[in-house]
Amino acid sequence: MAVITLVERIDALLPQTQCGQCGHAGCRPYAEALATGQDPINRCPPGGDEGVQALAALLGVPAIPFDPAGPLPKPRALALIREDSCIGCTLCIQACPVDAIVGAAKLMHTVIANECTGCELCLAPCPVDCIDLIPVNDPADNQRPQVMARAAQARKRFEARQARKNRDAAEKAQRLAERAAVPAPAAGAAPASANSDKNDLIRQAMERARQQAPAPAEKPVAEPVDKMAVIRAAMERAAALKAAQQEADKDKQ
Repeated sequence: MAVITLVERIDALLPQTQCGQCGHAGCRPYAEALATGQDPINRCPPGGDEGVQALAALLGVPAIPFDPAGPLPKPRALALIREDSCIGCTLCIQACPVDAIVGAAKLMHTVIANECTGCELCLAPCPVDCIDLIPVNDPADNQRPQVMARAAQARKRFEARQARKNRDAAEKAQRLAERAAVPAPAAGAAPASANSDKNDLIRQAMERARQQAPAPAEKPVAEPVDKMAVIRAAMERAAALKAAQQEADKDKQ
């Protein structure tokens, strides 16, 4: 049979908003501080006065009011993204401890209202201030049964988110380790096998090009020409024509 520790019993009384108003990075660290007596029981505004009374009964200490100088209980408000102003930076998605915001880089984001815990952690990272807080219009919203019902759902989503983040980190570490185990080639030098394969491809392509190219037509071999003989023949033809013309002129006279 599993033994429930004091930290777990304290954590079970907290609203699981993971808002950090207690000064710790979540409900579990605050529970650990309470279990060791390091922190007072009035540091959880989302739990309200009824939460303080529940912690006092568990730890056997007097219930004390909230410090007026610190965060005070207030009605729960849900985050609402003005979608026409959203630039898709994903910073609010990364900040939400229960994955109540959906969207993708450079695309519109939106809040799942039923899963929003009102932690307000998405407000500060938003670079364009496009997130509003809308108060919940329900007088019974902060009553203990509803707070604990929301806490059970928020715990599941928070733990699922943490498991996913741990899994992603482990997979990334494994990829980096595998990459580091493969020796990198020397700078400026390609592997010898890659060079030889590339040269073979070039030679094969050139050989195919030569085989597919049409054979050049053979030109007739011109006989050597005696330029002086050609000139003499032309002069003789001209002289003969001139003589024939002179004889024809004589006959006409």
